Amino acid sequence: MNIGWQRAISNRRLLRRCRRALADLPLPQPFSAEELCGLIAEWRGRKLVLHPLPGEIRAIDEDAPCGLWVATDRADFIFYEDRTVHLHREHIIVHELAHMLLGHSMFELADPADPGAAAAILGRAGYTSRQEQEAEMLASLIVSTATNPRPRLSSGTLGQLESAMGYRGL
Repeated sequence: MNIGWQRAISNRRLLRRCRRALADLPLPQPFSAEELCGLIAEWRGRKLVLHPLPGEIRAIDEDAPCGLWVATDRADFIFYEDRTVHLHREHIIVHELAHMLLGHSMFELADPADPGAAAAILGRAGYTSRQEQEAEMLASLIVSTATNPRPRLSSGTLGQLESAMGYRGL
């Protein structure tokens, strides 16, 4: 099997995993990342605190991550870039929430023996690792689903056929 096919199969598996995670997630309406944080904090049974990243981080290193999730024994902290447009800020926060929803661990994100491990544990600036790809895809699905409500399916036999075929509307 060539690389292109392997990547396509891998991407389909990734999409299925993210759709399964999304299927069980009650999305607040109207949607906001802050409201979703409240739901996830309740689900995890621990406090979740949002806080803007200090401005000097980007001044020192423009490649620094724009979002960061730190889990302690008692609480989760999400740090986010706030000097960006609202939609991007929401996406950054939801991306970090996606790591939680997918069961990612900060320490799985990097090899502790690797000199660059601290950077990977403390924040993620790119989407090269499998967990980053998963979190980015789930965040995109959450935001697009929450901001574009599903159209109503037909009723009766046509509705059953649409549902069986996986039709989600246009």
